Amino acid sequence: MTTPQLAFGIDIGGSGMKAATVDLSTGELVTERYRIDTPQPATPEAMAAVVVDLVRHDEWTGTVGCAFPAVVRNGIVGSAANIDESWLDVDADKVFTEALGQDVHMINDADAAGLAEVRFGPEAARKGVVMMLTFGTGIGSGLFVDGVLVPNTELGHLELDGPDAEKRAAASARKRDDLSWAEWGKRVHRYLEHVEALFSPDLFIIGGGASKRTEKWLDQVDISTEIAVASMANNAGIVGAALIAP
Repeated sequence: MTTPQLAFGIDIGGSGMKAATVDLSTGELVTERYRIDTPQPATPEAMAAVVVDLVRHDEWTGTVGCAFPAVVRNGIVGSAANIDESWLDVDADKVFTEALGQDVHMINDADAAGLAEVRFGPEAARKGVVMMLTFGTGIGSGLFVDGVLVPNTELGHLELDGPDAEKRAAASARKRDDLSWAEWGKRVHRYLEHVEALFSPDLFIIGGGASKRTEKWLDQVDISTEIAVASMANNAGIVGAALIAP
């Protein structure tokens, strides 16, 4: 029997930080997903302490991959829409590595989710122009061309009908504006229609927390591009983070 190749992934979101050990040959979690609320304010020091707790919980001793809700270039944080502004221009790799005493490698959270879906999801995700969109606190985006990642697209911040698109169409907007699922679905339709016009993708993959309730809202979306629901649901960020850890 082949020994599984294991890696540890952390998925940091605006409301929660989740982690697990992952079998990289299958994309399956081999430990139970462990979640801690994202500290408020979400400063580097506060979040580093949670990262340490997540890793110690699984007694993981190797390199760690971490998905982060911001632009990340060579470990440096380049945006702060859903985290504290004190993160801007901070070397997140260094902050987490020093706090943990183990190497930590960072990636944008939607890019991580997309990596997982391209690797372990539908065959169609491996060819053409594929857009991974995660609907949660904000809207994350991962763009792939023939399976190759174009990092840090951050298409939740496209201007649409005035503000950033995620202000109206993120999953958090449904609760904030007290919308029914159908009403929110119409906003998602408007957003997807806009992204479709800009990029002409072959496939949209819908992930994030809202992907677990697609039967309540996806019928409101009527576009020509094929849509697939993320096969890993809300675990894709953890798995994608684990993929960059080795």
